[in-house]
Amino acid sequence: MGLRKTFAKIVIKVFGWHHEGQVPYDDKFVIIAMPHTSMMDFVMGLVTFWSKDIYPYVFIKKELFFFPMGLLLKALGARPLNRKGATGMIEQVLDCFNKEEKFCICITPEGTRKRTTKIKRGFYFIATQANVPIYMGVLDYGKKSLSYGERFVPTGDEEKDFEYIRKYYKAANPVARHPEQFCADFK
Repeated sequence: MGLRKTFAKIVIKVFGWHHEGQVPYDDKFVIIAMPHTSMMDFVMGLVTFWSKDIYPYVFIKKELFFFPMGLLLKALGARPLNRKGATGMIEQVLDCFNKEEKFCICITPEGTRKRTTKIKRGFYFIATQANVPIYMGVLDYGKKSLSYGERFVPTGDEEKDFEYIRKYYKAANPVARHPEQFCADFK
C-alpha cells in the first residue's frame, strides 16, 4: 500500500468518514463534488479518493503556486490554471485529457465556497468535448460520507442534462459543512 493511501485511510478513520457506492472504473472521467462550502471539503474529498487509489487532478489559479505553497499543491495533485492567458480553462483541461492515458479531474461546479444559486458549466463542456463520463460526487457531513455518485454520460442536450443533475443533488440532499451556504436548487 502506498504512502498516500495509508495516510488517507488514517485520516478517514480519525475523522470518522467512510466511502459509499461504486468506485469509478473509467480511465478518464470528470467528477463533480458538491456541496463545496469549506476548504475541508477538498481535504476530505482528496483523502477519500486516495483511499481508493484514485488520484484526481484539480486546477487551481496559478497565483497560488508560489514557494513553498506551490510544491504542496503539486504534491496534492493540483495543476496551475492560467486564467488570464489566451487558452481558457476548458482548453487547458482538454489538453491534459488528450495527453494522458489515464486522467481524472475533480471540479466543484459551485465555483465558490459561498452560497450560489447557479453552478458553473465548464465541467459539462469538458466532459462532452473529451467524450468522458461525469461522476456526480456527494460530500455529506451529516453521514460523514463521500460518494462518487452516479456515472452520467452527457446526452448533448444541455438543459435536459442540467435538470437531471439538479434533481440528482436535490434528491441526495447532502448536509454541507456550512449548510446555509449550499443551495441544492441551483440553475
